[in-house]
Amino acid sequence: MLKKNPIIAIMYDFDKTLCTKDMQEYEFIPSLGISPREFWTESNILANQEGMDRILAYMYMMIRKSNEKKIPIHRNKFVELGAGIEYFEGVTDWFDRINDLGHKLGVTIEHYVISSGLKEIIEGSKIKDEFKKIYACEYHYDQNGIADWPKMVVNYTTKTQFLFRINKGVLEVSDDEGLNKFRRKDDRRIPFRNMIYIGDGLTDVPCMQLVKSNGGQSIAVYQSRKKKQVAELLTDGRVDFIVQADYTEGSELDSIVKIILEKIAVVNQLVDAHKKHINSLKKNACIPK
Repeated sequence: MLKKNPIIAIMYDFDKTLCTKDMQEYEFIPSLGISPREFWTESNILANQEGMDRILAYMYMMIRKSNEKKIPIHRNKFVELGAGIEYFEGVTDWFDRINDLGHKLGVTIEHYVISSGLKEIIEGSKIKDEFKKIYACEYHYDQNGIADWPKMVVNYTTKTQFLFRINKGVLEVSDDEGLNKFRRKDDRRIPFRNMIYIGDGLTDVPCMQLVKSNGGQSIAVYQSRKKKQVAELLTDGRVDFIVQADYTEGSELDSIVKIILEKIAVVNQLVDAHKKHINSLKKNACIPK
């Protein structure tokens, strides 16, 4: 029987992690004739006044502002906005380089997005096909194809459920039974030790800390001259590394991720060797089965 390669999951936030700012700021918010500062300020005031989840507040505000401007939100229009996303240096060829290294190391690399941004916009991006699964906020659309209700909300703490979905191999959001079903750690599709989480700050802390505390690696990326904003994540032990959001070959981020991948590949070899020794001892009745 052909042995399957170990699987390594690299999970990314999207806004300010892969792209340079919140994805709504490239084209959507300017189309409303307001500034990003004005939009986010109003959204945060709404959340505070109504005791509302901030992610739900921005999704509501997008619909409200669009209705005020008589610009209905159609799904295909959101998808088209993805073409205008700008990425950090090296992002567009990052995935091929990392996948090639995985092949050389005898492991399979899978990439996932776990974002509080909009799935529709990400689906229109030039890198959408690089991801095995995109977990992000999403609208429901009425019979006329116009957004009328949040279909999926991914906030800062609910992001962690998707780590367990990836861990257990239960990727469909509607499959709650499979997600909650007990599975021994050794029977899970991707162990936490085979996970890398890359995010940009406090909003990713629950995921970063969960991955790190379970044997995986967490990395906080920052934009030029904004290192202080993530420094405490490292000193407080919430992440393993803080690096500039530069995905080019030979960058610090590129080098660290490659070292982590090499480490994970070796650890998986050792785990396999250990299992073989245990099975051999059981077979020869040296230890109870």
